[in-house]
Amino acid sequence: MTKTPDMTAMFKDVMGSFPVDTAAMEDAFKTSASLNEKLSGVALDAVEKSTEVSSKWTKDTIAKMTEMSKAKAEPADYAKAMSDFASASAESAAEHMAAFAEIAKKVQMDTVELMMAAGKDMQEDATAAVKKASNDVQAATKKATAK
Repeated sequence: MTKTPDMTAMFKDVMGSFPVDTAAMEDAFKTSASLNEKLSGVALDAVEKSTEVSSKWTKDTIAKMTEMSKAKAEPADYAKAMSDFASASAESAAEHMAAFAEIAKKVQMDTVELMMAAGKDMQEDATAAVKKASNDVQAATKKATAK
């Protein structure tokens, strides 16, 4: 009778001939985790600054509303107070929107800088991993053909 070949042993021999380097995967994970940490830092910094701008804008608006809501001696004074409030609010809106734009610009610049650095790091890691894998495969092939 014919004996059934042991496929498990055959696959074990084949896979053993081509070792897998987990260091490359660990390096890729570390690079990815580092990038995520830096991107989170950029985002959290932007949130903090945006919150400060929003808070300042709210405080400014409340202060202007307090002034507008005071009792006036003449009816025309109410119209002037309302006009002054609207004018000051428009000026304040432009100022605070410019502050938000600066925050967004900084986030964009920081993100692009991080992505460029990460791309360079990942390219270097990939090149090193491919080179090492190629060398390992060549060594394994030589070893297998030498038998």
